[in-house]
Amino acid sequence: MEKLTENMIHWAESKLGSTKYAGWCLAFIEDALEISNNIEIFGGDSAKESCELYKDALRDGVPQRGAFVFYNCLCQGENGPVNWGHCGISLGDGRVIHAWDVVRIDDYLEIEKLTALTGDHPEYLGWVPLERVLSQKPLMYIVKAEANQIEKVTEFV
Repeated sequence: MEKLTENMIHWAESKLGSTKYAGWCLAFIEDALEISNNIEIFGGDSAKESCELYKDALRDGVPQRGAFVFYNCLCQGENGPVNWGHCGISLGDGRVIHAWDVVRIDDYLEIEKLTALTGDHPEYLGWVPLERVLSQKPLMYIVKAEANQIEKVTEFV
């Protein structure tokens, strides 16, 4: 687990100052883990949805090194503000590397002082150990052929 964590953090730190992930915090932390370790993980479509998937392991307090750290945060959607959440990777000493306007490092509680384009501020929800992220199975989708609809199954599979 230590090698996965260190590879992920090294990759994330190599992106400091980059604007490539501005507004794409979940893609940033997933890429950090997946690209640096040549693996695939299964999370949600947003930081908020991923937090919901991992809620059985959500912890409070100072996040451990390599943990995924989650926040509520209203972001601009097509029809107004949407709670897509915000997320980052814990460096283990109270600091979190995350993609905001640029990839940056902030204290995990200081992130709550940032201002989103909606005027909202992130609200700390907690952290999830990397082991729990790695144990997530893919979500199942049910295709309703007669109605040409796709429905997400919310239970773990």
